[in-house]
Parts: sequence; C-alpha cells; structure tokens
Amino acid sequence: MKALAFNEHGGLEKLNYQDVPDPKIAPTEVLVRVRACALNHLDLFVREGLPGLKLPLPFWSGCDIAGDVAEVGAAVQGVKIGDRVAVNPNLNCGRCEYCIQGEDSLCISYGIVGEHTYGGLAEYVKVDGRNVLKLPDAISYEGAAAFTLVNMTAWRMLVTQAARRAGEDLLILGVGGGVSSTAVQIGKLCGARVWVTSSSDDKLQRAKALGADECINYTKEDWVKVVSERTGKRGVDVVLENVGAATWKGSLRALAKGGRLVTCGATSGPIGETDIRVVFWKQLRIIGSTMANRREFNQVMTQFFRGRLKPIVDRVFPLKDGAEAQRLLAEGKQFGKLVLVP
Repeated sequence: MKALAFNEHGGLEKLNYQDVPDPKIAPTEVLVRVRACALNHLDLFVREGLPGLKLPLPFWSGCDIAGDVAEVGAAVQGVKIGDRVAVNPNLNCGRCEYCIQGEDSLCISYGIVGEHTYGGLAEYVKVDGRNVLKLPDAISYEGAAAFTLVNMTAWRMLVTQAARRAGEDLLILGVGGGVSSTAVQIGKLCGARVWVTSSSDDKLQRAKALGADECINYTKEDWVKVVSERTGKRGVDVVLENVGAATWKGSLRALAKGGRLVTCGATSGPIGETDIRVVFWKQLRIIGSTMANRREFNQVMTQFFRGRLKPIVDRVFPLKDGAEAQRLLAEGKQFGKLVLVP
C-alpha cells in the first residue's frame, strides 16, 4: 500500500509518498480502508521526533481516521466488512486502575494511533475492533475525520474537566486551530458567553459565525486588558489554553476569582510563567486534559450525528500532497482542519 511516511525524523523534506507493507490484523483488530485522515500538530511532532519515543522506521502518523472496514478479526463482534466507520484513536491496556475506572486517557500505558502505532496517513490502517464507531450515511468521511480528535479533546476539557455551567464566560485562545475552533461550538452548546482571540480578523469573523460573542485581535489590542475592561475587571470563568508559554501568564491574569484554566497543549513552548500569588489569591484551578475516555467519545459523536456540532474543514488534499498540508498546518494558516484523502 501507499503511505505518507518518513524514513528518518526531521523536516517536511523527510516525508515521502511511498510503498510500505500492508497491515496484518490480529483476531481482536479490524482493517480499515482509509477514506480520509485529518492532520493534527501531533503529526508534526511525531515527524520531527519526540523525546523518548522510539519508532520503527519508516513510520507514518495520522490519528483522525474515517473509512470502510475491509477485514474483521475472528474475535471482533458487532463490526462487519463494508461498515463506514470513524476511529477512536485511544490505545489503552484495559486492565490498570485507570482503565477499570473508565479513564482511558489516564492509562499507565496510554498511547494514540499514529503516534505509538502506524496511523491513518496511508491507504489502510489496523485498529482495535472496539475502537470503530459506525457512521450514519449522512456523515461524510472528510467530516468525520475532521471532527473526531479535536472534539473528543474539547469535550473532555470543557464538559468534564472544567465542568462548564450555563451563563459562564469562556475564553478560547488562538481560535482557528482545531481544538480552539470547535470549542466555540461546544461552549455555545453549554450555554457560555464565548470569547476568542486571534491574530487574524478573518479567523475572528469565522469564529463569530460559529457563535463567538466577543472577538479580540491580539496584534491590535492587549487581550488581557480587553477582557478586564469588558467584564468590569471581573475576568472570565474558564480559559481554554493550548498555546502554552506565550499566553500562560496572561491566561491566569484573565481569570475571575475561582476561575478554571484547562489546558491540553503547549504549541508555543512547555514552560509557562506562573505567579503563584495570583493562583492562591484568586483561588484558581489549573486543570490538565488529554483526549477523552470512551464515554466522552460516544457523547460527543452523538452530538455530531444529531447535527448539534459540525465538523470544521479548512481544505482537503490528496494524500500525496501531505507535505504541503503539513506546511500549512505548521504556519497556522488554516481555520479548522486540513484533511488528506488517499
């Protein structure tokens, strides 16, 4: 089969559209013919090389996968050849104390398809038979691929970890990225007044079309000061943070007393400046969040299937042009998801 693979870690020039071995499934797995796979920053990090992560080379990433079931392992139940499916990319042991509690992403051996196993930037991918969810006929492959991972992540962040309540103010930083843009929809579904920041007026307008109430271009205004002024110096109840070092200090300052900062990433750097006095005086909560458990995955996909949440697709590329798509992702030029199709 063909895959968008790299034979050594490094820049975009390391990507090759090349022949790789066909996957062989175990009895508990299914083989999915990939119809669409959306990009995430994780694809860039895996290609460039993550500390401590040793991968078999050549390797290909891709964790946001939709396609058709091409083969079913003997021990798999409830799945048949030809099913149109979305893939839950979680990898977990199913036996540790966290898995027993239903907390997949806290598993002591947690991993993600496309990071710890071969991913969906290929014509076929093998996955655990429990991790495919049948798609309604009305849902496109591209939409399903664009929806899955970012909505799993944003749903857990806002609904579970930050325990969003109707009427609260929610600040989403760097709208335009996958998690940030879809979090606008989830925030509105939860009854929040949604604030967004971006360096692009076009992205702010697109966020407003999704339901954002307050838009701030941080290249033109001090976003922390604007939040303070527009809330009567109160601040916001929740900040959704995935930018990292560049915004961390401001995120803490923008919170109201008793506010919650929930974070799932650090694209601008992992070390943020924290004034501990601000944390204890304002009695803030700093909450980490990674992916979602199986219950949350099913909850957010149900909202998708019912039309209450929409996929946000920026552009669709042929898989062979995946290097160009990864370049655009690295430059942050997109709003929503970049999707590759074999």
